[in-house]
Amino acid sequence: MVTRPFADSVASYDDARVVLFGVPFDRTSSFRFGSRWAPDAIREASYNFETYMMDHGRDILDVKFHDLGNLEDFGTPEAMVKGVSEASTRIAKAGKIPLAIGGEHSIAPAAVRGLPKDVGVIGLDAHLDFRDSYHDDKWSHACSQRRIADHVGFDRTVYAGVRSFSAEEKEDRERLGLSFISAYEIHQRGIERATDRALHAIGREKVYLTIDTDAIDPAFAPAVGNPEPFGLTPLQVKGVVNTLAPRLVGMDINEVSPAWDQGQTALLAARLIREAIIGMAGPER
Repeated sequence: MVTRPFADSVASYDDARVVLFGVPFDRTSSFRFGSRWAPDAIREASYNFETYMMDHGRDILDVKFHDLGNLEDFGTPEAMVKGVSEASTRIAKAGKIPLAIGGEHSIAPAAVRGLPKDVGVIGLDAHLDFRDSYHDDKWSHACSQRRIADHVGFDRTVYAGVRSFSAEEKEDRERLGLSFISAYEIHQRGIERATDRALHAIGREKVYLTIDTDAIDPAFAPAVGNPEPFGLTPLQVKGVVNTLAPRLVGMDINEVSPAWDQGQTALLAARLIREAIIGMAGPER
């Protein structure tokens, strides 16, 4: 049960520009379970921060956002996809921006399916997540980008920060024309260039951002479902969020498994959500 909403989400649903909701779901996790506890852990961590965001020169209390709380504890991946898609659709049709807090990465295609097909999807992820099925489940977290591509097109989604994929995924991405940006390229050439390349690749004005927290190096974010060394830094991810936020029509952050550290990964996720909210608010009036 949610003890309290995300910090500073004081606006009503009707007045909000951004609407948060939690998805406590981790039934397809393959290494570390526990991301079902992340929505509430991230909310609790959000109370650590000042409302005034120094580098933005702005107070988050000036931004109208609302926390709906958690969706139900879905029993199957199919039920989760239906429930998350419906929530995403309702929020978007009300003229608001849905921001889902996972839960595992299987929530991302569910949220994207609730939006029109004319969006481009940029993901930050250590893994390509391009399997057609994993453990006989096409909605597995390991299939997130494949299911996203089913909705928006293989040429309208790019994952960045990638440093792991299977031989089968390599063959499929080459055959289907899926591009990606590796973590190694980002370290060599910079996050700004990678973000520009991702935007050019998807070719859409409307952008959905999905952040698998394992995109970040486990030295900074150890409590994730599938940690992978040689990852991005928190400042690099902040740079992506700050650049993309004004374009975003939806977002999720996922795969925090809070039992696996002392709270630092949930703190980082909460701060990234705050970065997104302040950026999605648009210029001050």
